[in-house]
Amino acid sequence: MKNKLLILGSVFIWCFSSIIYAQTYTHGRSETYILPKDPAVLEKLDQWQDQKFGMLIHYGLYAQLGIVESWSICSEDWITRDTILTYDQDKRKYWGTIDEFNPTKLDPESWAESGKKAGMKYVVFTTKHHDGFNMFDTKYSDFSITKGAFKNHPRKNIAKEVFNAFRNEGYMIGAYYSKPDWHSQNYWWDKYATPNRNNNYNIKTNPDRWNKFKQYTYNQIEELMNGDYGSMDILWLDGGWVRPARPGDAEKYGEAYMGEQDIDMPRIAAMARSHQPGLLVVDRTVPGEYENYQTPERGIPDTQLSNPWESCITLGYAWSWTPRDKYKSPSQVIHILVEIVAKGGNLLLGIGPHPDGTLPEDIKERLEKIGTWTSKNKKAIYGTRITPNYNSDKTWFTQSKDAETIYAITCLEEGQPLPKKIVWKGNNPIKGSKVIFVETGKAVNWKQLSDGSIEVVVPNGLPQDQPALSFSFKPEGK
Repeated sequence: MKNKLLILGSVFIWCFSSIIYAQTYTHGRSETYILPKDPAVLEKLDQWQDQKFGMLIHYGLYAQLGIVESWSICSEDWITRDTILTYDQDKRKYWGTIDEFNPTKLDPESWAESGKKAGMKYVVFTTKHHDGFNMFDTKYSDFSITKGAFKNHPRKNIAKEVFNAFRNEGYMIGAYYSKPDWHSQNYWWDKYATPNRNNNYNIKTNPDRWNKFKQYTYNQIEELMNGDYGSMDILWLDGGWVRPARPGDAEKYGEAYMGEQDIDMPRIAAMARSHQPGLLVVDRTVPGEYENYQTPERGIPDTQLSNPWESCITLGYAWSWTPRDKYKSPSQVIHILVEIVAKGGNLLLGIGPHPDGTLPEDIKERLEKIGTWTSKNKKAIYGTRITPNYNSDKTWFTQSKDAETIYAITCLEEGQPLPKKIVWKGNNPIKGSKVIFVETGKAVNWKQLSDGSIEVVVPNGLPQDQPALSFSFKPEGK
């Protein structure tokens, strides 16, 4: 590894333990959902619900270090780190990585191409994570990709390069932006220690400092939304602890509770939509009119949901690139996608490019194999909506937007031979009608069994490594 930090065995132990933790840590969706009223936002939301499959890209200083994103500089008790350095030394070393991060092989076009092959339809890119390192050319901070080792490169404004590359391939475009900023003196003030992820000073007794942070946040988001970065579809705001206080917060968060962290979302949303009409604003985990869709993380809701939502789930253990990461198989990803879509959501799959700006071959190979399936079964996934009877054992159901066609998608166990027959309950074709194998568009034999379930004959000659089989039919009552 080029980075000296990774040579230290103790740091690798820290890195690996952080990855394991990240894989098991989840947060669910917010308690309530409010449907937007703006017709332009509703139209965009309906378009977004058609997409079903997106790419979430974490890229920043943490990629150079080969560690999980940002959290090494947060002093919470679940985080372990290199004990050779003090906490302050470790944090300063992290900040200094700006002088090392130099992705001279930056190739967002290949990222977009790989995602397109997989069947991904939208992208969310980290313009700034919690560490405060800006992956765009901001006027309001020197802690930026355009101010460090990469500053003289013609493609130094990485966020703009990424958005243009994906927009050219027809993706919907989303900007990830972290509301907390651990590098800002108006969020983490050096006057005090930084005991946790929250701002580290009393906002009530330092209102001017917090107002400066609010204006800084507003200004940066306007830079991203004002048209300099092209047409934007989604403003994806992370760091849900930065929000107005609510009853019960102190009891829920205990010592970590820092009270009101209101950044004036009505003002931010109005500004962003003045530049980008119909923009989806996703203020994650903060219920209300600025959480246009919900975002459960690293998990899938137990039941079907009628409101718009997406699960953001990593391809590997970590969101960003780390050495020795273990990636999910294409079949696992397809099964996750199928279940999420049947439950009414989208899958936002997290990947991390190498420090040099290229996509790891293991990721590219998996995305291509995923695309082999999505390209043949797209009718059962994209543009579909939920149907009341959405699951029967390993078979999941979706329906066309006009409710005229039901799709049955059976997930198959990886490494096992193809079954000769598929059986499901709960959705019956019209008697005497055709059941179509989606991959070929050809009819298959089927019958209704005595217990009311449906038995479908699997076509002969299919490859043995099929992750799932899709069938379409007109349901009874149509």
